[in-house]
Amino acid sequence: MARKKLQNSKKVSRKKSVPAKRKALRRAPLSAKKQKKPVSKKRKILDKSSVNPILAPNPEHEWEAWQVFNPGVILLADSTHFMYRAIGTDGISRFGYAASQDGFHIAERLPYPAYEHKTKHKTFNVFSYSSGGSFSGAEDPRLTRVGAEKVLYMTYTACDEGLRMALTSIAVDDFLAHRWKWKPPVFLSPPDEVHKNWVIFPEKIRGRYAILHNLTPDVEIAYVDDLLFDDNRYIRSNYMPTTRKNCWDGRIRGVGAPPLKTKYGWLVLYHAMENDDFSKYKVGAMILDEDDPTRVLHRSPVPVLEPSEPYEHTGYKGGVVYVTGVVEKNGTLFIYYGAADSTVGVACAPLETFLSALMRGEKPAVLTTTITKKK
Repeated sequence: MARKKLQNSKKVSRKKSVPAKRKALRRAPLSAKKQKKPVSKKRKILDKSSVNPILAPNPEHEWEAWQVFNPGVILLADSTHFMYRAIGTDGISRFGYAASQDGFHIAERLPYPAYEHKTKHKTFNVFSYSSGGSFSGAEDPRLTRVGAEKVLYMTYTACDEGLRMALTSIAVDDFLAHRWKWKPPVFLSPPDEVHKNWVIFPEKIRGRYAILHNLTPDVEIAYVDDLLFDDNRYIRSNYMPTTRKNCWDGRIRGVGAPPLKTKYGWLVLYHAMENDDFSKYKVGAMILDEDDPTRVLHRSPVPVLEPSEPYEHTGYKGGVVYVTGVVEKNGTLFIYYGAADSTVGVACAPLETFLSALMRGEKPAVLTTTITKKK
């Protein structure tokens, strides 16, 4: 998932054979029942649901038969709504829709894509393939509602002549009614640069929209009066990953979910690797100042989420947990993530306890109750 300058790529016919790794995944779709194991009573940083993975590939639908992961998530009308990344038999990455009433069990899942990025050139994208396994399309949606606006914004990575940050939007009423009247996408990042993991704050800061586009390790935020971007207006981001010494997050990759406002500041989760282990993606947490979110007030001394379960080590890219959605409901923090770039999992904790431990520089406490699967 490294960001590099765009290089030439060669065309790939859909009739050609897919990589061996994909063939294996297609022959043996991931199964939640096969991979589920009893929840350990050992104290963990976050409590991973015993029903994980909550979303998995569906071989009955070609467009989501290979991989389902990295969902954008938002809480609306007391339900949790997902726009998840799906890769099908044609190698194209699209977004599907699902919803849950309790945050754990999927109550609704549409059989068709809810969003597809129309690429200008139907060519094999080497950056897209290394960033999750698709040939082209759209990656890693993040959903944000700014204040009480009647619009949902969705940022995502567009696999269009490289990897660029794109933005689209939809009316809240249309989203809830499944009328997929998305606005034509615009690019936030300039051409010929590779960028990922940009998120919009759910409130204006000092009267302006705020877009978090970099934290490697400095937090960089673009403040804009509107979100009307075009081919003459981009956000310049100085993504230069550096090595942090004597800490677990030696190499920070980028922000995870859009910031969650708390009484202590903005809670932000992010992806990082340890300096002596680049094979695993782990998740850290920080609290940013409410009025000046470039100021980091607190940072987790250890990962708050890391790969430990079979479904997080078995899939297209084992050893990866990739957070793209966070919601708070009735005092509980729900963290949604892609597991091994192949399924979707959820972890949770009491929000107040989680934040208190984070501010004390301790491991956040977890729920002790086991979540059982509905029959």
